[in-house]
Amino acid sequence: MTLHFEPAPRPSARSRLLAAADDLFYAHGVDATGVDAIIEAADVARMTFYKHFRGKDALVVAYLEQRDARWRRLLAETCNAAGPQPQARIRAVFDALATCHSEPGFRGCSFANAAAELAHRDHPARAIVQGHKEALRADLARFVDEAEFLAVDELVDVLLILYEGASTTQALGTVTDAIAKAQATVDRLLDSWPKNNPAAAGRPTS
Repeated sequence: MTLHFEPAPRPSARSRLLAAADDLFYAHGVDATGVDAIIEAADVARMTFYKHFRGKDALVVAYLEQRDARWRRLLAETCNAAGPQPQARIRAVFDALATCHSEPGFRGCSFANAAAELAHRDHPARAIVQGHKEALRADLARFVDEAEFLAVDELVDVLLILYEGASTTQALGTVTDAIAKAQATVDRLLDSWPKNNPAAAGRPTS
């Protein structure tokens, strides 16, 4: 008996364009990557590109929206795996960052990279970058508040400095194991930061 397998359907033209943009924008930068390179990598006609995107700016927006959605899924999965304790969820944010940095070809935060290239403040993609960073702050603030730490805004500021600093220095290679060191610093910071209720929401003990 001969078994016949149907070939997997080819991804849609829009999916191929987004996949090409994700690879090329991230690896080479937004400015250095032209529409022609995206079209060639996606194997679509120029008319097909403009059927799905009004132009390069619209593609950059879609690229960052897709990366934001991917981060949100990763963060949700990592926080769920960390358990219900808010303090463990704070650390899970850094665990999710470590997962990102372990991916082949990682070259830093795609949102920070894009923002550095988007010189015009009114570029539509800047709103995606801003929204991504504001959502990260909101997540940390919620976890910090649920853990009943005092001075929520101040603690969130410090956590964001550690997060962004670890991401940048590890991507640049200027600090060895920057994220692991940031995670250890976060643990010490949370263990010593004053709480409204010192017995509440601590890290689970073994």
